[in-house]
Amino acid sequence: MGDSSRTYPLASDSWRTYRMVAGMWIRSTMTYRSSFALTLFSSFCVTFFDFVVILLMFGQVEGLGGFSFAEVAFLYGTTGTSFGMADLTMGSLQRMGRRVRDGSLDTFLMRPAPLLAQVAADKFALRRFGRVAQGLLVLVWALVLLDVAWTPVKVLLLPMMLVCGAVIFAAVMVLGASALFWMQDAAEVTSSFTYGGNTLLQYPPTIFAQELVRGVVYVVPLAFVNWLPALYVLGRPAPAGVPGWVAFASPLVALVCCGVAGIAWRAGIRSYRSTGS
Repeated sequence: MGDSSRTYPLASDSWRTYRMVAGMWIRSTMTYRSSFALTLFSSFCVTFFDFVVILLMFGQVEGLGGFSFAEVAFLYGTTGTSFGMADLTMGSLQRMGRRVRDGSLDTFLMRPAPLLAQVAADKFALRRFGRVAQGLLVLVWALVLLDVAWTPVKVLLLPMMLVCGAVIFAAVMVLGASALFWMQDAAEVTSSFTYGGNTLLQYPPTIFAQELVRGVVYVVPLAFVNWLPALYVLGRPAPAGVPGWVAFASPLVALVCCGVAGIAWRAGIRSYRSTGS
């Protein structure tokens, strides 16, 4: 279903649609400011419990895989911030499987607007900003504690890491949503690459098997979210067999991931058959 103009929308049309739909849900949310404040605080606290685990761990040990508390906090803060931004903007794609099953996706297809922008912005949950705030708080704390010889390159690499990491996570979310056109009940499987990937990247690569590290470098390139650029910032060598220059490859990887996600999304739309309901 869907014509070619909806399958290949202009970026300006997609942004306009996303902004309008998300803005509608934000205005609806802010109608009840006290309720929003409570849900935002709850979101912040729930995600902070992940970091509490790391705090408790370092209460018993001085290092983890050769990394200090400040270095692990840096890994946690960078991936948490990137994933939080992706989850804030694209988190609604998790509902794709249900929409395909019950035929509610037809409603979006009938509208003269880019489908991906509509689905991603639908039920925009501003409370997810709590995850972004929590990641940024830990990142700032880590930067205060870190003993790093900062250079202009490292300073520029930090914001690039956060933005490119968010784009990579967002692309993986689109890939996962695309898979739900064929596997409507596989939302948990696709979430393992996003939420699971976020958890994986919170810890040093040195504590994982080399096969797993190579997998997130060459297969599902989540290592470019923070592991590889973060190792450069921290003055640590890249994993065995991985060239050092890949620390600067996150923008290219993000671009490739977006291209692959776009192809998968268009293939999913072309394969969709309405339930008729």
